[in-house]
Amino acid sequence: MMINKKYEHLSGWLKRLPEQFEQLGEVIYDKRNQLRVISAPDGTLINAKRYCVPHVVNRVVYSLGIRQPKGLRAFNYPNRLLERGIETPEPIAYIEERRCGLLGLSYFVSVQSPLGHTLYELSHAVEGSYEELAEAVGRFVAMMHEREVLHLDLSPGNILWDKDEQGYHFAVVDINRMRFGKVGMKQGCSTLCRLWGPKRLTELVARSYAQARQFDVDEALSLTMQARTAYWQRYLHRGHTIDFTLEL
Repeated sequence: MMINKKYEHLSGWLKRLPEQFEQLGEVIYDKRNQLRVISAPDGTLINAKRYCVPHVVNRVVYSLGIRQPKGLRAFNYPNRLLERGIETPEPIAYIEERRCGLLGLSYFVSVQSPLGHTLYELSHAVEGSYEELAEAVGRFVAMMHEREVLHLDLSPGNILWDKDEQGYHFAVVDINRMRFGKVGMKQGCSTLCRLWGPKRLTELVARSYAQARQFDVDEALSLTMQARTAYWQRYLHRGHTIDFTLEL
């Protein structure tokens, strides 16, 4: 187990987390991996994600240390983002279960974000209700890329947001798929393709993104919308369903 020194007082409880996981807290996501919100013994509201046993090849790759497991990356990356002024939940612990040296279930534990909204809420947004938020999202992603952080899975559930009298606040989650280094226009625009909701919403995000990074707006729009069309065509071809009206 790896633990953030700030939370060493929870080490005994965290060691028992895998055996108690099914009985703790509230399930908020349950597909291949499961996500629970749990109140720790000290009252800290935590987010605990259980990663399923990897497929055979990845299980060997992760077990031999050729590549870091998803949960370990999720534990190691937050500090790199926080140092750059990019909000993401504070990491608490990473826990592994192994059999015969091979990685089994693994767990990433973080502080639960106080931000209460995701971009899934814009799936059925009507014109006039999302423009300000879309432009703010574009500026937020531009800020990440200017600080050389590329989130490779900017799906609607991975951008958290809220708004107060000071404006919009954002955080990113599910950050095990990241790249660090300079982000060019084509690479940056392509990450905007996964946004749900009206086509115009993505266009507004892309326009705001381009303006914030001083890119050619028309070229950025073209790159973004081409990537969007290609992504959603592949997504639907694989048999997935979506909860919004797709405009191509």
